[in-house]
Amino acid sequence: MIFTREQLEEIEKKSLAPYGARSQDSLGREYPSNEPNYRTIFQRDRDRILHTTAFRRLEYKTQVFINYAGDYFRTRLTHTLEVAQIGRTLAKALGANQDLIETICLAHDLGHSPFGHSGEVALNRLMKDHNGFEHNKQSHRIVTKLEKRYPDFPGLNLSWEVREGIVKHETEYDSTDASKYNPELRGQLEAQLANVADELAYTTSDLDDGLRSGMINTGMLKGFELWEEIKEKVGWKDQTLTDLDRHQLIRKLVGMMVSDSVQSISKRLEDAKVQSSLDIQKLDHNVFGFSESMKKSHRELKDFLYNNLYRHHRVIRMQTKAENILEDMFNAYIKEPRMLPGHYKNLIDDRGLERTICDYLAGMTDRYAIEEHKKLFNPETLP
Repeated sequence: MIFTREQLEEIEKKSLAPYGARSQDSLGREYPSNEPNYRTIFQRDRDRILHTTAFRRLEYKTQVFINYAGDYFRTRLTHTLEVAQIGRTLAKALGANQDLIETICLAHDLGHSPFGHSGEVALNRLMKDHNGFEHNKQSHRIVTKLEKRYPDFPGLNLSWEVREGIVKHETEYDSTDASKYNPELRGQLEAQLANVADELAYTTSDLDDGLRSGMINTGMLKGFELWEEIKEKVGWKDQTLTDLDRHQLIRKLVGMMVSDSVQSISKRLEDAKVQSSLDIQKLDHNVFGFSESMKKSHRELKDFLYNNLYRHHRVIRMQTKAENILEDMFNAYIKEPRMLPGHYKNLIDDRGLERTICDYLAGMTDRYAIEEHKKLFNPETLP
């Protein structure tokens, strides 16, 4: 049996909740295009993102620990895959469009600079007089302009819904500028679910990586309500923390937070009596998030990670090095633009010098940035 795109769209129509986004109702692409026979518009968007240069580079971009710190720590790529997996779980449980949320999740960090949020902070500071730098906006620029894969249009020519989901991505560490995407409306449910999937993924995985690294130990977590609860559920009694113990504890934490968010979002949807995707967007509040008790526990965990992991002296030292690396290179290229690679020099007239340099630096992986810095400033390294 072969399922055509029309049949796949009909399956969506029958299987999704009334408020789930249907691919057949998409507002389409900026540049008209015939859709394939065996994929919906959102499935095609997902595939286009997976084949981008920007997506492949995420493998060598920092999540918390720089790439060479160890083979087992999350990278920006593995974080993205975890977000997509959690997003699909949430979507399936709530009757939302799994393909759309997966696509938004896979694209949400495409614009991240090297060295994680410290790289973003550095570039934003360097670009403060030139409209700044923010990775959400950069993700949108990548999919609409910077990726060059098609002869007839810039970017990837993604559907309206995916582009809207990217620009309306909101977490504590992400801002949004949706001025061109119905700013009076909230994100559709799939975009909102991507937000909670991101927060859930990075909190739990950062705790996992922090414990693995030894920068965090179980004694430091003693007394935290959420930690004590997962210990009790898996029967761990403050003995030596083995890898298997850690896996069990983190897995239980993820499961608890997913279940809580599903139940909480379902209750908000029921209370709001929404009957369509547009009904959700017109609400005066977001529907994504946790229950009040989980929100409090999650806040405590995030504050703990900020104070004990993100501000750990080893992490701060690397963040400082990263900011210095990007600042050195930015200033060097400003002073002598001819040091830029040829294809970037050709972009200066169109984008401006500062934005061209920023795009070049933002696209670098951690290791490429380190190597380029050596080429620019170490006389013993060949240019």
